[in-house]
Amino acid sequence: MTHNGIMESGEFGRAIRRWRDRTAPEAVGVPPGRRRRASGLRREELAGLAGISVDYLTRLEQGRANSPSAQVVEALARALRLSDAERELLFRLAGLAAPGRDVVSARITPSVQRLLDRLARTPVAVYDAAWNLLVANAPYDALMGETTSWRGIERNAVWRNLAGPGSRAVSTREEQALLEARLVGDLRMTAARYPSDRELRGLVAGLAASSPRFAGLWESAQAGSPQDHSRHKVIDHPDAGLIALDCDILAVAGEDLRIMVYTAEPGTEDADRLALAVVLGTQSLRDQARPA
Repeated sequence: MTHNGIMESGEFGRAIRRWRDRTAPEAVGVPPGRRRRASGLRREELAGLAGISVDYLTRLEQGRANSPSAQVVEALARALRLSDAERELLFRLAGLAAPGRDVVSARITPSVQRLLDRLARTPVAVYDAAWNLLVANAPYDALMGETTSWRGIERNAVWRNLAGPGSRAVSTREEQALLEARLVGDLRMTAARYPSDRELRGLVAGLAASSPRFAGLWESAQAGSPQDHSRHKVIDHPDAGLIALDCDILAVAGEDLRIMVYTAEPGTEDADRLALAVVLGTQSLRDQARPA
């Protein structure tokens, strides 16, 4: 039996707590640190990994929040590194069916996760086909600014570039215009592939309402992809200064994911600046996360 989308007996919350307790921090890229009483993830750590508030996660675990969205369930499954069978169970406990192939997938498969684990010291972010940020590792946050507090449309790269605060990347007006056109063109192709995705239609409507630039580009019906954009980016880091980097966007065949990777040529000043940015930024993020 379900009630308002969640099992009446609270299995959803208990399952989250059980899987949180079994998840070793180092297995999901969280520094274990000192003064840790339990071996599993702290509630605030899981909330940060899943991109939801600690208060909301608390209410979910205690059965006081009803009807979590498919996006929240997917984010929790991803953060907890659930197997396919466990992910399916979590959706069922939430009173939902696991998303099918007719909607944009937010699923990071075990093989992609293993790839991300191998790149743990390299700035990496993963986006879905609608350019929603799924996960960014600690070096990425150190380089580009913390992403764990972003909620809803704040996690969408199209919105951030056309209506939001942008990024630390330094671009000429022409380069920015080309990036915007290619982002919107790629989103158009995604919308054509997933015509029945209501969340995607809502995203497009919200972008059109908030950005005249987006609306104009959408109506122009141009196709494109940021993967066609220049691979070279200059990042203005608040501590390390200007860093010239290669930015490769890798497409995952069959999963419709985009993996963004920042690297510098070894032995260069930019490589030294990148290493400095990652060290300083990662230390700053750890200090912020450390309990008082």
